Amino acid sequence: MSERLRSIVEGLRIQADDQVLEIGCGHGVAASFVCERLGSGRLVAIDKSKKMIAASLRRNRRHVDAGRAEFHVADALEFEPGRRKFDKIFAVRVGLLHRDPALARRILEPWLAPRGKIVLVYDEP
Repeated sequence: MSERLRSIVEGLRIQADDQVLEIGCGHGVAASFVCERLGSGRLVAIDKSKKMIAASLRRNRRHVDAGRAEFHVADALEFEPGRRKFDKIFAVRVGLLHRDPALARRILEPWLAPRGKIVLVYDEP
């Protein structure tokens, strides 16, 4: 699984100063790969499960402490990033976004920075 997630993150072509949003971060594996590529950039990761956010925080404590990452218990439909804009927004196997692409665009596009990129991956387990 981690090689699959590593490949997905590599495909994002994250730059050191990117602002990145991950929706449905699960155990925080992809978040770790993102943070390894960040310098002055930042990852915001959300998941609706408190258990998954706790696991992500444990896995990525050094990135949180360094100011490269933050994790929030939030549903994509209710998340409010404020005035933040993201260079990369991605989600892996988030059924809601896969089932309704129009809804995904309506939710995510307002959060996207100019020339930003949205990547939604829904592959079979």
